[in-house]
Amino acid sequence: MQVLTHTIQAPADHTGTVYSASLSVYVWDNSVELYDGRLRPLVLVCPGGGYRLTSDREADTIASQFFAMGFHAAVLRYSVAPARYPTALAQLALSMRLIREHGAQWYVDTDNIAVLGCSAGGHLAACLACFWNEPELHTLTGAQPAQIRPNAQILCYPVITSGEYRHEGSFANLLGETDSPELRAKLSLERQVTADTPPAFIWNSYTDECVPAQNSLLYVQALCAHNISTEYHLFSIGAHGIGTATPVSMCKEGRGVQKECALWLPMAYNWLNHVWRV
Repeated sequence: MQVLTHTIQAPADHTGTVYSASLSVYVWDNSVELYDGRLRPLVLVCPGGGYRLTSDREADTIASQFFAMGFHAAVLRYSVAPARYPTALAQLALSMRLIREHGAQWYVDTDNIAVLGCSAGGHLAACLACFWNEPELHTLTGAQPAQIRPNAQILCYPVITSGEYRHEGSFANLLGETDSPELRAKLSLERQVTADTPPAFIWNSYTDECVPAQNSLLYVQALCAHNISTEYHLFSIGAHGIGTATPVSMCKEGRGVQKECALWLPMAYNWLNHVWRV
């Protein structure tokens, strides 16, 4: 395994501030024994944290599970408050471009790159899934649509809507002094699904008291309305922010283990293999 670290710098924001993110890429070494020259899919992880932080429990813990399944993996520690939209989205788009530019060197199957996000990281991942083809994002980053398009999205208890079921803290941190009804409407992602949105695997739990299940349900309805291939799982029990839902991402108090929800990992693996035919 190679661990590669890159700094991703977003264009200056409305105040002239330039924010940098850290991208860690976990790459399988090329090996004659493991099939010389084999191209592997990659899963790019965006941790949650309410756009206030990027949670350790939803970062390398998740990336390591997909790496163990045979995928390359990456973790983006994107900029959070006081950085405002679209700083983190620009960093994610530029990370996708960087990975594709190094596809041959890192043995990445550049036609099979998934973006994965938890909670507010799920909102960020879904933003790229919805906005990858927007001229505004291309102008901001200098990237071409094909360079930044995710081939799949995996959303774990995501923040989606700015409406009735919103997670207010995430939108307050993301928008800050730039907040407006128009921007909130744009970032209510159930309104932004199009025929160009990539396939989605989504899960959350009925007992999540932080980000209500209606966030995912609204997004799933929009995906289905546009005939986007979607797999959705609503588990009957499970707290918010549990990451892998296994001891791998357990906090020091012992919280975060939910065996029912831990099924999402093999389910996502099977779904990716079906969607990508790998």
